[in-house]
Amino acid sequence: MEQNAGSFLAVRRLSGGAIHHHRHHSSPAEVVGVSTAWLGKGLSCVCAQRRESDVRLSFDLSPIQEECLNRLQNRIEVQYDGSNLEHQKALEALWRSSFPGTELLGLVSDQWKEMGWQGKDPSTDFRGGGFISLENLLYFSRNYPKSFQELLRKQNGDRALWEYPFAVAGVNITFMLIQMLDLQAAKPTSLVGAVFLNLLLENDRAFDILYCITFKLMDQKWLEMHASYMDFNTVIKSTRRQLERELLLEDIQRIEDMPSYRFLAC
Repeated sequence: MEQNAGSFLAVRRLSGGAIHHHRHHSSPAEVVGVSTAWLGKGLSCVCAQRRESDVRLSFDLSPIQEECLNRLQNRIEVQYDGSNLEHQKALEALWRSSFPGTELLGLVSDQWKEMGWQGKDPSTDFRGGGFISLENLLYFSRNYPKSFQELLRKQNGDRALWEYPFAVAGVNITFMLIQMLDLQAAKPTSLVGAVFLNLLLENDRAFDILYCITFKLMDQKWLEMHASYMDFNTVIKSTRRQLERELLLEDIQRIEDMPSYRFLAC
């Protein structure tokens, strides 16, 4: 790697655990390398290109990494289609997981408001997150039912008078994770994204599990901050910062190694 292209990895680990990898103003001596554990797991090239005060990360993907990323991107690209039988069945399955024993009167029904959709037709709320946001909710309900029900029914903590709407919050979490990991790019553009891609190689359900971790972590933040409805964006931003810090910990080899995974209960 050429010396004038920048250091091996443009990332500075600060005492508070924060990572500087964009618009970096420090000297070359402050630039440090990525964990060799990740380099051994497929990060075939990590380089930094300095242009004025801006630093951009570039990652060359192996064929298996490209395939893994493409599979997830294909899921992300699917929009929710109310006329698609598979999508209808997934929505019905979400209802059964959420309210077992309660009959759903229709895919368009005021009952959906009980789950935190904005109106009686949930399909109108999927525009921001696509079909994968429904898949995420369904995965959460099936794999971590205790945590799912606690959040759905707001069972823990001193709750606000104006709570966040559960289902809509879930769609927003999907959207936030896609943006945070830059999953619609051809290859990772941040260290967080590159680390996640390796977690995805370890477990093809890493995005779904990260979603569940994020939802539970967001609710923890919500309670800690004594938040109310208008504070949702602030809570989401705080949740994102915590996720980024955890993903950059050196001992994270699997998605289940993230400290916040402990909040989840099956």
